[in-house]
Amino acid sequence: MLPGSLYLIPVPLAENASAKSYTPYLVDTINHIDEYIVENSKSARKFLKEAGLKTPQSELIMHDYGKHNREGNLNEFFKGLLSGKDVGLMSEAGCPGVADPGAEIVALAHQKGIKVVPLVGPSSIILALMASGFSGQSFTFHGYLPIDKVQRANKIKELEALAERHTQTQLFIETPFRNNPMLEEILRSCKAETKLCIACDLSSEDEFIQTKSIKDWKNKIPDLHKRPAIFLLYMK
Repeated sequence: MLPGSLYLIPVPLAENASAKSYTPYLVDTINHIDEYIVENSKSARKFLKEAGLKTPQSELIMHDYGKHNREGNLNEFFKGLLSGKDVGLMSEAGCPGVADPGAEIVALAHQKGIKVVPLVGPSSIILALMASGFSGQSFTFHGYLPIDKVQRANKIKELEALAERHTQTQLFIETPFRNNPMLEEILRSCKAETKLCIACDLSSEDEFIQTKSIKDWKNKIPDLHKRPAIFLLYMK
């Protein structure tokens, strides 16, 4: 028997953003499958309902891939797939496998000869890059920077140097409650002419995206506390 396919199903980045996030093909897909690998079954069920799921929730099979379940036998998640069933993989926000632990599930699917099908949906990284005005030809996403203040400052200077040397966009994130200290360090460490884009609360009603020089940002510093944000550095 041929294995099923693993569908990578994006979810909204923000509350009340369903209409911006779900495509007709995604809706058709979730009504075709009844088994999912998810980070949190409660939020996954909510996303599926908002997307237009017609299958009764009681008939769904949910494999919990939360942080406390990643050390176990992941082969348990693949029994349905290997028996010929199609299965969906869902992140907590955005696209599965992109800055997301679901990448491990996708890697195992390839190892097992399972077809992987990515669906179109919101990616905060790509949306921020699109809106920044920076180079989309050459860019690097670095994820989280060091928490230690000295190491963080050194890393920011390193990224600024890479941006200048290669005319390359440098993207990174921080835990939302540490956004303000991160922004303060960027403004303290970078050159006045370096460009910084802040993309915050993407796809939400409070979406905030602005690109300015470090010098200009210092004139009016936004409050980013507890607001999901991506920082982008660029020099040209």
